[in-house]
Amino acid sequence: MPIRKNTPSRNRHAPSGRGKSRPGAKAAQAGWIYGWHTVRAALGNRAPGRLLATAEAAARIGAEFPEIALEIATRAALDALLPEGAVHQGLALHAPPRRAVTLDDILADPAADALIVVLDQVTDPHNVGAVLRSAAAFGAAAVVVRDRGAPPETGVLAKAASGALDIVPLVRVTNLARALEALGAEGFWRIGLDGGADLSITELRPDGRTALVLGAEGGGLRRLTRRTCDQVARIATPGRLASLNVSNAAAIALYEFTK
Repeated sequence: MPIRKNTPSRNRHAPSGRGKSRPGAKAAQAGWIYGWHTVRAALGNRAPGRLLATAEAAARIGAEFPEIALEIATRAALDALLPEGAVHQGLALHAPPRRAVTLDDILADPAADALIVVLDQVTDPHNVGAVLRSAAAFGAAAVVVRDRGAPPETGVLAKAASGALDIVPLVRVTNLARALEALGAEGFWRIGLDGGADLSITELRPDGRTALVLGAEGGGLRRLTRRTCDQVARIATPGRLASLNVSNAAAIALYEFTK
């Protein structure tokens, strides 16, 4: 989509944020995303917001998005603005929220081979972001989460998604079981992952729309979620460590169902 300025012209070389300290950073973190892939994806999919960049990063991002006004900032200023330890790569964008996508929007998609990931009580933003990244890599149509308990779309989640937050819709629903029922009514084959299942995912060959359902580490799938699935399968792990991180499990399952 074409990128246009939506803010008054500003000096592209004006210093920004000098002398700012960490105490006020927490309030300023809201709405900020950071990192090369994350910012680049947001600039290509959302209305541009306030963009801060170090001189080195400004040259790189400015070459790709020459119409976007930016402010030169020191690395120390970005460190103070963003969460402690944020790997910002010299870029921070105060981006408007993404357009909300509902489950009805996904169900209206006529694609017969749609693949959706459903997360049951996965609360860690790093895990949700990593699942989004895998979902984007394997062409999934959406990642569905229960709104209550799911992490907000912070810079931490966006950075973990490495740009995928602007590629794959993160769909929030009030009731996960009802969402799974709606998916089933629309012809989705709902496959839950459980390490104790008899069948391996390599034995399953979904035909048509598929919803891949994963639970949180430790607790796994809740009872009602499991009951709403059409089939439960496991990922065979021949090594001595039987369990997998939920984002790793999602990546493996997505690979199996798309190869």
